[in-house]
This record gives sequence, structure tokens and C-alpha cells, in this order.
Amino acid sequence: MKVIKIGAVWCSGCLIMRPRWQQAERQNSWLKTESYDYDQDQEKIKKYNISPDRLPVFVFLDKEGKKIKEFSGELSKKEIQTLLEKYKDK
Repeated sequence: MKVIKIGAVWCSGCLIMRPRWQQAERQNSWLKTESYDYDQDQEKIKKYNISPDRLPVFVFLDKEGKKIKEFSGELSKKEIQTLLEKYKDK
């Protein structure tokens, strides 16, 4: 499983989520993530159809790269960990 994290420097929710995801990545060494900036990485994120009013957005992909689930907004540390455990083997 991989998580695509899409945010922006002007997004307050993105700033809040950054340390939460950093902690999740440290606690789950198996986790693969990629981070993209909404303004600078449009070519890479256009396939996800993300609008700026939904940031931050987290796209969970399975082992084949297909979207499993998508979340937007702020998630608690506990919510992140629960989701990672739920989708870990996908």
C-alpha cells in the first residue's frame, strides 16, 4: 500500500497534518508515501481530480497502484493509524 499526500504551503490543514504523517511514517516502516504540492505538481496529481478547497487530500493505493480510498481534511493520529492498519495488506 502507498499513500499519496497532496497539500499546499498556503493550506493550514496541510501544515497540521504534516507532523502527524511524519509520526505515522516513523511508526510504520513498511509504509510508502509520496507528497505532492497542489500548486507545483499539477501534472502528477491531475489524475486524482483534486480541487484546492479539499486540501489536504490523502489517496490510498493498493499494491497495483489502484485507488482504494481517498480522504480529505484533517485526520487525528489515531484515525491515521486505524486507516493504515485497515488497508496495510491491500
